[in-house]
Amino acid sequence: MSRAEDAMTRTATRNGWLLSTPALILLTLAAAGPLLIVLVYSFLEKGQYGNVEWAFSWDGWVGILFTRDIFDGTLGLADAHLTIFWRSVKLSLMTTAITFALGFPTAWFIATRPAAERGMWLFLITIPFWTNLLIRTFAINEVLRSEGLLNTVLISLGLIDAPLQIMYTDRAVLIGMAYVYLPLMVLPLYAAIERFDMRLLEAAYDLYASRMQVLRHVILPIVKPGIVAGSILVFVPSLGAYVTPRVLGGGKNMMIGNFIELQFGQGRNWPLGAALSMTLLVVVMVALLFYVRAANRGSNTNG
Repeated sequence: MSRAEDAMTRTATRNGWLLSTPALILLTLAAAGPLLIVLVYSFLEKGQYGNVEWAFSWDGWVGILFTRDIFDGTLGLADAHLTIFWRSVKLSLMTTAITFALGFPTAWFIATRPAAERGMWLFLITIPFWTNLLIRTFAINEVLRSEGLLNTVLISLGLIDAPLQIMYTDRAVLIGMAYVYLPLMVLPLYAAIERFDMRLLEAAYDLYASRMQVLRHVILPIVKPGIVAGSILVFVPSLGAYVTPRVLGGGKNMMIGNFIELQFGQGRNWPLGAALSMTLLVVVMVALLFYVRAANRGSNTNG
């Protein structure tokens, strides 16, 4: 009987794989195919008017960190490229920190409401997802511009005499990305806090722990998987953001996403754009690996 059951299980498993094979092939081609094309393009020579020349070259990858002098062909450090890389990573980390600082109290507030009210608060959090990203970015533009809502209110209250110049700066990009990606931090934090056993707080207070000790040694370690998940969900799209830096930062405050678009557009350097795209992919993969390891450590600790 056991052998018959094992045979039936193996047959069901084999049939399942056979039935899912067409979908797996389609997903593999749809996901890996474009990435393979980008990878191949990164090792080719750039065409004179865009596209590529089918000749092997390392220029795309070398161009990430170095620029070649147009007169003698010597290599020099690409300071502008490094500045863009640093701005992208810095703003992405700052966006993650700001969304966590705002999202954690918000998620805690929602998770501690009566069960009948939580759905309404979550509904309010998800409303921004109903609107296109570009529209939300232009909404922030109307708030931050010189004649926008923020400056109008501050001048009306007499707090400033002249409008603050926020638009087309890193501050504007940071504010815009924090606004756009805040729900992506709140939702994972809420999911983690909702499962939190509030009796642990009573036990900690009974042991004369301060509020800061309870936060550091009880709450944060238990909700760590939600913190890591929210941080990745915010950091990854922030790192490759294109619309928000383009609208709020202008042409002089570009990030990696804008720089990649520039190479495929006006720059007409497709190999460099492909190499930058693959570099961004590697950074995202490293961040995801960090998430997996951190989540596993959190699960092992809780277990």
